[in-house]
Amino acid sequence: QVQLVESGGGLVQAGDSLRLSCAASGRTFSSYAMGWFRQAPGKEREFVAAISRSGSSTKYADSVKGQFTISRDDAKNTAYLQMNSLKPEDSAVYYCAAVLTPYDSSSFATQSRYNYWGQGTQVTVSS
Repeated sequence: QVQLVESGGGLVQAGDSLRLSCAASGRTFSSYAMGWFRQAPGKEREFVAAISRSGSSTKYADSVKGQFTISRDDAKNTAYLQMNSLKPEDSAVYYCAAVLTPYDSSSFATQSRYNYWGQGTQVTVSS
């Protein structure tokens, strides 16, 4: 069982940066690939980024490539999402998720693959 708690969201201006954190409980964090998703009002939840168990592989949605960076620190049981050059269209509730996997892969862009979810953190970007 893994519990995930996101933090770091807030209200920022266009062009600003934010770093989201996802703290995981448990002693087997390194057994999980991690992902970030987001959901804007009136829209479906969408994939943002994923990182493999070792951190050696990452995957991004086309809409955030070159703008967002996913990372992890297994010593702290924490995954991060660094978001730069934020735009109003990045406003959403951001969720982190974990998938228990024996594979060192970041190919987890589908929500149904994930076993555990956080409660979400709101990011609002004003123009």
